[in-house]
Amino acid sequence: MQDGEVIIERRGTAGVIRLNRPRALNSLTLPMIRAITEALHDFARDSEVASVVATGEGERGFCAGGDIRALHESARAGDGLAGTFWREEFRLNHLIASYPKPYVVLMDGITMGGGVGLSSHGRHRIVTERTRLAMPETGIGYVPDVGATWLLPRAPGEAGTWLGLTGLDIGAADAIHAGLADLHTASSRLSEVIDALCALPRGSSSGDVDAVLQALSEPQGESRLRQNAAVIDRAFGFDSVEEILAALAGEEGEFAAETRRVMLTRSPTSLKLALRLLRAGRRSASLAECLGRELGACLQMLDNPDFFEGIRAAVIDKDRNPQWSPATVEAVGAETVEHFLKPAEPPLSL
Repeated sequence: MQDGEVIIERRGTAGVIRLNRPRALNSLTLPMIRAITEALHDFARDSEVASVVATGEGERGFCAGGDIRALHESARAGDGLAGTFWREEFRLNHLIASYPKPYVVLMDGITMGGGVGLSSHGRHRIVTERTRLAMPETGIGYVPDVGATWLLPRAPGEAGTWLGLTGLDIGAADAIHAGLADLHTASSRLSEVIDALCALPRGSSSGDVDAVLQALSEPQGESRLRQNAAVIDRAFGFDSVEEILAALAGEEGEFAAETRRVMLTRSPTSLKLALRLLRAGRRSASLAECLGRELGACLQMLDNPDFFEGIRAAVIDKDRNPQWSPATVEAVGAETVEHFLKPAEPPLSL
């Protein structure tokens, strides 16, 4: 496939998947999800393919996530497209996590939401000096999904809780520190990475792929999350958003103050639900369990006014001034959070 929203090709012994919506920062549509899934199955069966490489067209981003405007329109219409999108996207996330061949993803530029799902579940995850990674869902009245409630609780200390609640973007060093990426490579050398992978012999192992990637990598620099780990762990170790905000207010320094300011702009409902899902993910035994729980929450979000308001403010009217309902964390009762934890019907099939 050489045109359309996904470009799929076999170059040498590498299967290459290129997201091809650069003007939309390669945000995902349902046809793209299906094309990527089909390509991965085809490459898994192809004995000539030693590894698979996923990358994004354009210089601005690997993937900015799902096409939230389309999800918004589907939810308004009640046509079921949003639910179908999430089910098939989550199946793809699980496929990537369990993929039988080395899966290499080049997380160059913006890598957010669904882009994290396409990348951080993979075996070989490359970031560059241009990487800006985030799970920004609390800012649009939504919650971290695509298996983020499995990934984020496994970051060091409470770094994942910070990422999931604030929705702030991070660079290469922080992504590696958080366990969401593996190696840093200069963006100018990504073509060398692909060429080297294409030249690997048939049957190459994950170790062979790693050797190639290590040879083209370079130091990633200092991690801001590591530098502020003590503050993050003290403040985000609580199991209620109210306690986290209070702890941040008691911390000295701009990092804590900025974190608190940002959280107070996020959907209060999303903050409480995200924290609940992250804590449940910490106790979960598998990615599949987390994806199933996330799907239930996502489907309930289709009736949540904050979901519509957040997307309106972010991508439709673009006024960046969402009016959340309820407007404060204190006004979000426990029964509201419980409502979003209903199991998906039918359950997610993997």
